[in-house]
Amino acid sequence: MSAHILVVDDEPDISALVAYHLARESYRVRTAADGTEAIRAVETERPDLVVLDLMLPGMSGLEVLGELRSRGETQDLPVILLTARREEKDRIEGLSLGADDYISKPFSPQELVLRVGAVLRRVLQAPPAAKGGKVVRVGPFTIDTGAAHAEVAGRPLDLTPTEYKLLLILAERRGRVQSRRQLLEAVWEVTANIATRTVDMHVQRLRNKLGDEADWIETVRGFGYRFRTDPPPHS
Repeated sequence: MSAHILVVDDEPDISALVAYHLARESYRVRTAADGTEAIRAVETERPDLVVLDLMLPGMSGLEVLGELRSRGETQDLPVILLTARREEKDRIEGLSLGADDYISKPFSPQELVLRVGAVLRRVLQAPPAAKGGKVVRVGPFTIDTGAAHAEVAGRPLDLTPTEYKLLLILAERRGRVQSRRQLLEAVWEVTANIATRTVDMHVQRLRNKLGDEADWIETVRGFGYRFRTDPPPHS
């Protein structure tokens, strides 16, 4: 069956444009014009992904996202934000709340379709390495690709599929600097020349969940990120 996409935007022209291009790719599309209608639509039939505008009347897009993340049945529901370029603060807050990606308005419909496809592949399919069922161990980290499960110092990590894949890619490539472009291609499966802070925000969220072991992921200024091969100095 084709994936079911919910498009939430109060501008009918934008909703129609997005729905048209997604439908052309054989996605099943529903639309909602405000936050309350969006929540009702999700309760009626859980979609596979939500395209969510931040600037909605009444209940804002951030409030909708927060509500979805607070519910057990929708806490991992993939969400792509539609944002105006001037809304950087809201965009960052949205990614911090758990949005999977964002697209700035005005946007290319082809880019939107690309992003939707990449997020769905990442979330709906098992990580590629899971087929081999190997276990990656680095320092206090244990990543079981067969079970898509990660632990640090024996503590299970509550990671989203994107965070899990990001940790796995960094750990597998430990000791080597990974540029943001390399991580976009490996984790998000995005190969277009798209400027985005998605990588930075997901690394920040991942580090927050790693707690005292966050420094295993190093920032290499001007280049990207690197997973350490030896314990951080404070460990």
